[in-house]
Amino acid sequence: MQVKKYLVKCLHRLQKGPGYTYKELLVWYCDNTNTHGPKRIICEGPKKKAMWFVLTLLFASIVFWQWGVFIRTYLSWEVSVSLSVGFKTMDFPAVTICNASPFQNAKVKHLLEDLDQLMKAVLERIVAPELPLANATRALNFTLWNHTPLVLIDERNPHHPVVLDLFADNRSVSASGSPAPGRACNAQQCKVAMRLCCLNGTVCTFRNFTSATQAVTEWYTLQATNIFSQVPTQELVKMGYSGEQLILACLFGAEPCSYRNFTSLFHPDYGNCYIFNWGMAERALPSSNPGVEFGLKLILDLGQEEYVPFLTSTAGARLLLHEQRSYPFVKEEGIYAMSGTETSIGVLVDKLERKGKPYSQCTVNGSDVPIRNLYSDYNTTYSIQACIRSCFQDHMIQNCSCGHYLYPLPRGQKYCNNQEFPDWVYCYSQLRQSLGQREACIRMCKESCNDTQYKMTISMADWPSEASEDWIFHVLSQERDQSTNITLSRKGIVKLNIYFQEFNYRTIEESAANNIVWLLSNLGGQFGFWMGGSVLCLIEFAEIVIDFLWITVIRLPDTTNPGAYPDEQTLPIPGTPPPNYDSLRLQPLDVIESDSEGDAI
Repeated sequence: MQVKKYLVKCLHRLQKGPGYTYKELLVWYCDNTNTHGPKRIICEGPKKKAMWFVLTLLFASIVFWQWGVFIRTYLSWEVSVSLSVGFKTMDFPAVTICNASPFQNAKVKHLLEDLDQLMKAVLERIVAPELPLANATRALNFTLWNHTPLVLIDERNPHHPVVLDLFADNRSVSASGSPAPGRACNAQQCKVAMRLCCLNGTVCTFRNFTSATQAVTEWYTLQATNIFSQVPTQELVKMGYSGEQLILACLFGAEPCSYRNFTSLFHPDYGNCYIFNWGMAERALPSSNPGVEFGLKLILDLGQEEYVPFLTSTAGARLLLHEQRSYPFVKEEGIYAMSGTETSIGVLVDKLERKGKPYSQCTVNGSDVPIRNLYSDYNTTYSIQACIRSCFQDHMIQNCSCGHYLYPLPRGQKYCNNQEFPDWVYCYSQLRQSLGQREACIRMCKESCNDTQYKMTISMADWPSEASEDWIFHVLSQERDQSTNITLSRKGIVKLNIYFQEFNYRTIEESAANNIVWLLSNLGGQFGFWMGGSVLCLIEFAEIVIDFLWITVIRLPDTTNPGAYPDEQTLPIPGTPPPNYDSLRLQPLDVIESDSEGDAI
């Protein structure tokens, strides 16, 4: 019953409205607020009123300006970086090891036979262009050559450069497409370039190189890519170096290990790679102490005698240290270990912890990235490298209708090759040089919020020494080939020592430079300094704003229908209106009595 009476009383008050003017509310606010300044405006003389009005308006403007600055600074989401050092048992990093040569020459020779013959003929024409052409081209298969040929560009006359066919004595065309007379040209006078065409040769462009070595290497790699893309991955794995061939000896701390402790992974650039401590099927191995004796020791046999001569020009082992369950991007992030040396790698660990939204655009697991991660089939974690390469492969499929051999292939798609996609080399070259494509991928891909980086200190020495190489090679030859003769040489042996250099790690952590406590303290400090106000003063100001709106909304019908409400003296008021404005004026006695009677209902 009491609740019903209270609601009825509130309804009567809402129907009546405050009953006071804007001026009276403003005067009441200035007289009762705790903020310095407004009270002096109504209490002082005319001159002081004007002075205090200007000061109050000035200081209020300064407060609002400062508030805007602080709020804008807070919404900029700046971060501060802190560096801390921790000491604890750390997980040993995953170690990926690859041979610089992806395949053994004896196992891929039948695939590259025609290409190798073309390559030898090209080198002969570049080195000795004066030799007769007929003997050099008699047994060549020009199918690969006609698709993407190398040409010589004669720029002795820079205003009229001439393009010369490498395998034609008298055929040459100018750069503009018009016929040009045949001429002799050597490597010093002409530059080797690659001619890339599409639409049945109607649209062509030239990719120039500063050195013939770069040109023929790039040309051979493209042609080999076309060949290997048509071979099943299972067959390519058999053509590479097996773990038993590559890893001669292994020791982790005091525990012996072998190639069976490595996980095999086929990499398009380096063939069969082997990962130690990847953490896919077992728990990551910890390292209890720093130093060489507590790290990973390996002896590798590179088998340089089986290198593919035109596909690989670097001898050594390619290795990478990375996190567990992360895909090893050996080509982009790895380092080389030179053959005939003992390479010691001291490792320092940096852990990066970035703030997420709204402070940065990093991602926790890549689920909010609009790029399909093509490396997720390997059951690996997200990385920005995987995102950028997946993005490029998507663009490759969209623009060229096929996927590049160096990147994972989405289901239902095919790798590029000359037979099914004759324009793929031209399309791939244009896409790789496209700045818009790179910017689009970088814009869509995000950094990982949590990342671990391994800083390496590398030192090398000749191994084995001249005094010990005889017995070391005898022992290793016996273990590998069960031979009493030496079957190994310094050219194919690498020794690796990978260990923690210091038993601590650094954590680089981002934190909010301006949090909500900082914002509120600065807002309150400025308000208190310039106006002498507090949170209660803001509540008072909000109250007067609500009263102003109340008067405006409730009394709006009075302008169109003056008789909508009876005189306030004849309508009984149930209770005292909130707020009680008795300080503004005296009310008639009968009104006060009617209010008291309303309360007694």
